[in-house]
Amino acid sequence: MVRGDGKHTLVLAHGFGCDQNMWRRLAPYLADFRIILFDHTGSGNSDVASFDASRHGELEGYAEDLAEICEELDLRNATLVGHSVSGTIGLMAAVKVPERFDKLVMICPSPCFLNLPGYSGGFERGDLVELIDLMDRNYIGWAHHLAPLASGQPVNSEVSKELAQSFCSTDPLTAKTFAEATFLTDHRNLLGQATHEVLVLQSARDSLAAPSVGQYVHDNLPCSRLEVIDADGHCLHMTHPAEVAQSIRNFVYG
Repeated sequence: MVRGDGKHTLVLAHGFGCDQNMWRRLAPYLADFRIILFDHTGSGNSDVASFDASRHGELEGYAEDLAEICEELDLRNATLVGHSVSGTIGLMAAVKVPERFDKLVMICPSPCFLNLPGYSGGFERGDLVELIDLMDRNYIGWAHHLAPLASGQPVNSEVSKELAQSFCSTDPLTAKTFAEATFLTDHRNLLGQATHEVLVLQSARDSLAAPSVGQYVHDNLPCSRLEVIDADGHCLHMTHPAEVAQSIRNFVYG
């Protein structure tokens, strides 16, 4: 979906378990931009027939999809705004088709959610495997457990309810495939391949991607700036849209 006819183009890429509707709080603050919205394959209203377990079992498959969207629209010098795992997906796409992008914005990114030697991603592998296995045993329970963890808000808050509904509406098979590609992989080596300027927007209190992860991303990108927003949760574009929009605007026009 293409909205607006501003001079600058923003491509908004949603995170795991979400869809393009999650940008609805942020979009009004960016009315002066041309905005590209889409659903990752297997999410939202995407064509389920296009989902391929092999291709989309790796983040590279989603990056290829994104690159194809950019080429279909013949984008030039766009700014990619990626939430969570789409920060990594967006970087992959930017490495693949660098001419399509000018700058990248990563909202609460994590190149690796795993705790590994010399790196704290926040989770032990066994705990993440158990969380993903819960999707098979109790998908609704899994969705309602993850939603407040991601939002940083009470379970009955509007944002937590919206996230839970989004998780529940995603096909369990495609969701689990995307979850494994998101939470059980390590893409830290990708950071050094970035050739674009990057803005990292980090939440001060994020249970899924701690400030130390945002700092790691910033430290390992060749050209980046880090902004920490005094907020709870992993979904700054939903909980603090005005602040996020202002940061994006300053970055693009600066």
